Amino acid sequence: MFTKGQLIFAVFFVVLFVTAMVIAYRKDKALHERFYKGNYKILLAFIGFVLFLFAVKIITKH
Repeated sequence: MFTKGQLIFAVFFVVLFVTAMVIAYRKDKALHERFYKGNYKILLAFIGFVLFLFAVKIITKH
């Protein structure tokens, strides 16, 4: 399906991308802990709202 060169490129890209993301996260970790406390509450509220919309859709369908 893919050529050998494409697979090699994909592997190198994924490895370098993940490495860059880990380095960036470590660099910004202190900043995130300081400014983004309690973000999980917003995420949970959003997921709950989406689930609520699905429930309303299922209930009104019948």
